[in-house]
Order: sequence, then structure tokens, then C-alpha cells
Amino acid sequence: MSTTTPESRTPESHSPQPRAKREQPTLSTADRARLERAFSIPRTRFLIGIPVAIIVLFWSAGGVGFDFFKLGEGAINMGEFLSRLFPPDFSKLGTILALLLETLQMAIIATVLGAVLSLIVAFGAASNIAPKWLYYPSRWVMNIIRSVPDLVFALMFVSAVGLGPFAGILAMTLGSLGSIGKIFAEAMESVDRGPITAMQAVGASKRQVIQYGVLPQAAPLLVSYTLLLFEGNVRGATILGLVGAGGIGLELTTAMRMYDYGHLSAIIICIIVLVTAIDQGSALIRRRIT
Repeated sequence: MSTTTPESRTPESHSPQPRAKREQPTLSTADRARLERAFSIPRTRFLIGIPVAIIVLFWSAGGVGFDFFKLGEGAINMGEFLSRLFPPDFSKLGTILALLLETLQMAIIATVLGAVLSLIVAFGAASNIAPKWLYYPSRWVMNIIRSVPDLVFALMFVSAVGLGPFAGILAMTLGSLGSIGKIFAEAMESVDRGPITAMQAVGASKRQVIQYGVLPQAAPLLVSYTLLLFEGNVRGATILGLVGAGGIGLELTTAMRMYDYGHLSAIIICIIVLVTAIDQGSALIRRRIT
């Protein structure tokens, strides 16, 4: 009786059998034509849209006096203004950092309040979960709020609660309700209808549909848009300070009015560093949740 040792086995005995190649699915001529029609831009619309877009562009440029030659003539003045910003003067760095911290705190509070209120309103402004009697009023309210500049809200709240960051927080919160609320609603509307239909078919309530069918799908987009709102509020807080609503904006305006270009340059550099750090942090969080 002969035995076969591992050494005596030939490599051919272990070689795997070649698998049968899977046949690639082929599309018929009719299916291919339907796909091309579905994912291609109609040639007629494309040819008509380009001239219309060019005409509208030149019409808009002529109406507002847009002129590249005038920009070139003013480049010398722009260069002279930029040259005055150097070297930056960091002698008041403590004041700048304190006001930047106040700006950051304003943005954090306004983002939290604005995101919560926007999410509540978005439930009524999403067409796939809200009834018609609630959908249209919610959309109209957001359209009205979005049409009013944040500076107007800031002036209104400054007259109501006085100068300071509290007025700026209220202005940014109300402004966020109009802008980010619409985006939240559209994020909820873009979710897959399959799970929602399945839950409704088995008798799930409206709360269960929203909790288990809509929010889990829309959560990554909601978090991403909230981070975008936070970045916008940081920049917005620097502008609201122009009307006395707290933050670094008032110091920025004072430096410009006093022609203190060194101090102005230091403020701008610090704002750039803060916004860049927030942008990098937000990008890192977005990569983790997607």
C-alpha cells in the first residue's frame, strides 16, 4: 500500500480549477438607446440654452456697468491699499483674540439654536412628511426670513436688547432659520422612498416614519449642513459687529475708520486663521460621518 507524502504531491494537484468566466450582461440596441436618451442632454435644448445664457450674461453686465478695463485701471489703487496692510501690527493681539473668542462663542450658540429651530420648521416644510396645510405656510415663512438681510435683523435686535453679542446671536439664529431650514427640508425630501413606503404599508405612525425612515437617511446631510452653518455664522458674526452686535466686527470697523492699517491687517490675519481652522475641522468631521 503506497502512501503519498506532502513532498511527493505535485503542484498540479493543488492548482485550483479555473472558474468559468461570468458572461457580462449585454444590452439590446433598444435598451442602449433608452439609456442614452435618459442620461444625455437634448441637443436642441443645449443649442438654445447657450445663446440665451450668453445674452442674459451680457445684459446683466451692461445693466450693472461691469467693466474689466475699469478694474485694470484700479489695480494700482488696489495694490496701494494692500501695501498699507504690511507689516501687520500685533501689539493689540490680546484684544483681537478676546474678540475672536467672543465671535466664536456667538457662532456656537447661534448654530445650535438655529439648527434646532430649522430642524423643527423643516419637518413642516418637507413635502414627503408634512400635510399641505402645513407645508406651504412653513415654506412661506422661510422665504420671508431668507429675503431679509441679517444686518436688518441685527439692527432690529440691537434696538430691542441693546448693543452686544446677544443681539448678534438672535440675528444669526433668525437668519439661519430661513437659509438652513430650507436645506434641511430638501435633505429630508431627497431620502429614499422605499423604507418610508414599507413602513407606511405595515401601519407605522408618522412619528415612527420620521424617526426610523427619514432621519437616519438624512442625518449625514443634516450634520454636514449644520457644520456649514457654523462656518457661515463665524463669518457672519464678523459682519454683524459692524452695527454693534458684538464680535470682532466693531474692532474691524474702528481700525478701518482710524486708518490703522497695521491693526486691520492683524485682525484679518487672525480671522483667516480661525476660519481656516474651523474649515479643516469641519472637513474632518464630514469625512468621518460620510
